[in-house]
Amino acid sequence: MAGSDAAASVQTLAVLLQAGAAPTVAWRHLASIGDRHAESIVRRLDDGAPLVAAIEAEGGPWRDLAAAWEVAMIVGAPLADVLRTIAETLRDAASAADDVRIALAEPAGTARLLLWMPFAGLLLGFALGFDTIAAISTPAGAGCVGGGLLLVFAARAWTRRLLRRARPAPGTPGMQEELLAVALSGGASIERALSLVGLSAVRREGAAAGADDESRILSVLELSHTAGVPAGELLRAAAGQARHSARIEGRLRAAKLSTALLIPLGVCTLPAFLLLGVAPLLLSVLASTPLP
Repeated sequence: MAGSDAAASVQTLAVLLQAGAAPTVAWRHLASIGDRHAESIVRRLDDGAPLVAAIEAEGGPWRDLAAAWEVAMIVGAPLADVLRTIAETLRDAASAADDVRIALAEPAGTARLLLWMPFAGLLLGFALGFDTIAAISTPAGAGCVGGGLLLVFAARAWTRRLLRRARPAPGTPGMQEELLAVALSGGASIERALSLVGLSAVRREGAAAGADDESRILSVLELSHTAGVPAGELLRAAAGQARHSARIEGRLRAAKLSTALLIPLGVCTLPAFLLLGVAPLLLSVLASTPLP
């Protein structure tokens, strides 16, 4: 949702700037219609913060906007056009992240539901009238409960780790390529553009390009030089492909998650159900059965 909200705000800013509003005036207009992020940014401006720093302090996708705004101002690229491009980038990235979250929702919900299964078995014993309190008060019953709880906690930690690994990585896929395209659209040389984007990336949390990103960007620039094709269009195409790849990889991780969650289910959750739900019932039955 944060990316979608930012995209809508950035699109409105682009329209205001295209109509001739000054940057700070555009932000104040946006704040006047109740945009909470614009209100926060305007408060920082009133406190004396520079505009780029005020935008960057919002975090999340607003760091990408701050970087693009800074690069555009340095190289003299048309700010309204840059903001339209960034709005579309943020909207596309948010859509890809939403697809991944939707794909993860079902296996994640199933995993959380199954974690309550051992306790449901224990409550079932109470509902059926078994004296499970007396059963778990015995050394054997206490051992079953202790072992079951340990398995439940292990299953919870294991499941959370699997879910965390399956979630999308932070940041906006393809943003490095978009920033380079912005720098080049303002007439900067490739060396100057790379320097500007590198400085912007250092300032943004989690935005430093990895080895794969750098290799992809350098390949695009090499293709542009060899084929004599404008690098900006190739970079934007590479950015779109990066977002498409992130969406596909996220769906694949979600599909693999459904299978991976069977492991803690079989290793921890089902044994915990036996220890917490079934064992106390058996102990209760044995305790109530008179010896011959």
